[in-house]
Amino acid sequence: MFLGEYQTKFSGKGRIILPRKFRQELKSKEVILSRGFEGCIWGFDILDFEVEAKKQLEISATEERARYLRRYLFSGSESVELDSQGRIIIPSALLDFASVKEDVAIIGAGDHFEVWNNKIWKKHLANIERDYGRISQARSS
Repeated sequence: MFLGEYQTKFSGKGRIILPRKFRQELKSKEVILSRGFEGCIWGFDILDFEVEAKKQLEISATEERARYLRRYLFSGSESVELDSQGRIIIPSALLDFASVKEDVAIIGAGDHFEVWNNKIWKKHLANIERDYGRISQARSS
């Protein structure tokens, strides 16, 4: 599982080093990067991406929602290779999509990792904590 939160910077144009713990979770050197939700980039081990892709393909293409999700997921996905120093190059279209320019947050999300613009991640995390606080308060009432 991909767990934890890491702060990093680019080591070249679009190139970042994946955290050591994340590299250990990868079953191969091939990583699939894709547009995620809330403005982040998703990163999957190739085998885990195939599992997720299979789930999407099991939903009939006659369903509008299924077509939209397939288009979103597959058109925004690219295969990248992990180099010998544990780095990947994020395609410019994905960098633009996620507004990732300098300071980067790489977070674990269980079956995948996410790459965020650090400022956007901090705002998103604050929203999660605020909303979770509301949920916790409602449960304890």
